[in-house]
Amino acid sequence: MSKKQEIITTSRRVIYSKGYQATSINDILAAANIGKGQFYHYFSSKYDLGLAVVEDLVKEWDEEVFSGIFQSKLSPVAKLNKMLERTLLFHTQEEGQSGCPIGNLAIEMSEHDETFRLKIQCIFDRWISSIEETLNELIMQGHFPSPMDSKKHAQSIIAMIEGGILLMKNQKDASFLTNILDLIRAQYRLS
Repeated sequence: MSKKQEIITTSRRVIYSKGYQATSINDILAAANIGKGQFYHYFSSKYDLGLAVVEDLVKEWDEEVFSGIFQSKLSPVAKLNKMLERTLLFHTQEEGQSGCPIGNLAIEMSEHDETFRLKIQCIFDRWISSIEETLNELIMQGHFPSPMDSKKHAQSIIAMIEGGILLMKNQKDASFLTNILDLIRAQYRLS
């Protein structure tokens, strides 16, 4: 891993636990064990680093979710289940207790910075589109008893997941997320 990537990875963890606004350059320097000179060699500002963190999240989602799950050869049911399992695994591990990294940034930054908002929106748009396409596959296979608006359902699934993560974070109780994921599995006949 390059030093720049190491700084981005470390910064992701700090921003994830503290939030972008509350994270200072000194927090990053301490966590990455670097000096200001090294920081400014790679990044012109905290803002520049913040955008690099979002780009790193986009890259991770491209690899793990969009390519790794939704563009795989898995069946549509297996794709949705794998996405739900990934969500549960991440958010029940110790590092996942601070909420959704993308959702947190969306809540914190969308009304304050258009560049952040658009980069985060890109992830959500691709997630909605991926679920919508998977639901369309299930519709074509006759998995559902009646036609449905797959885009509205895809948006609803993501809203349920993000809401479950938010409640889990606030209540400090993983059962909120587990219950939401169980409900999605039951509603879309994924079990």
